[in-house]
Amino acid sequence: MPATDHTQVLAVIPARYASSRFPGKPLAPIAGKPMIQHVAERVRGAERVARVVVATDDARIQEAVVGFGGDAVMTRSDHRSGTDRVAEVAAHIPAEIYVNVQGDEPLTDPGTIDALVSALLDEDSVQIATPCCAIHTPSDIMDPNIVKVVRNFDGDALYFSRAPVPWVRDRGERVAARHWKHLGLYAYRRDALLDFPTLPPGELERLEQLEQLRWLENDYRIRVVETEYDAISVDVPADVERVEKMLRERSIAG
Repeated sequence: MPATDHTQVLAVIPARYASSRFPGKPLAPIAGKPMIQHVAERVRGAERVARVVVATDDARIQEAVVGFGGDAVMTRSDHRSGTDRVAEVAAHIPAEIYVNVQGDEPLTDPGTIDALVSALLDEDSVQIATPCCAIHTPSDIMDPNIVKVVRNFDGDALYFSRAPVPWVRDRGERVAARHWKHLGLYAYRRDALLDFPTLPPGELERLEQLEQLRWLENDYRIRVVETEYDAISVDVPADVERVEKMLRERSIAG
């Protein structure tokens, strides 16, 4: 599946074996396949992606990926984030645009990946693109595990927060505030991605524990693309059954 506009786009799926809540999570069987296979197959459906690579620090994951015909590379085990792991891949495999796909989201939407790549292709000054979706459940606005994002008139990120931003001050008035959930999927230009490990983490990143704030604190431009897709992640073993149920429902509907 060659990328359009003659732009080389590499999708990278960081996958660690170690996990405090779910050890070996990338290899967890979901509907007869390891989770990492579901993710890779979904990413392959993106029309603008030329190559899909799993970046891991564990030979068991690499072996599983090769077993289903995928492409896997070994990376260092001391990375603090998935972005750092993707940056290591970028240092060795040249491309113009890199897409960082969460390895624990087996229902990843190929169309959203294409939309992020398009955002970079459409405007040269945009260095990073990431998606958001509308929050419809009031309790999600107050949930610190759901990251919110606010944007400027151009659709660029002003801030990411675990807090309920924007905060509606005048509760007595009829205000139609919209809140947006940030999804952990990114597309980067090569230079911006290679810069990331060298950037100094700031106070906001430390306080909120959100690595995307490092980009903003260092004055990078992040385009936030609206999508109907809402990420479903597998964080604990109990989430597997929920994803399998959704896959069955999609199969019946399809």
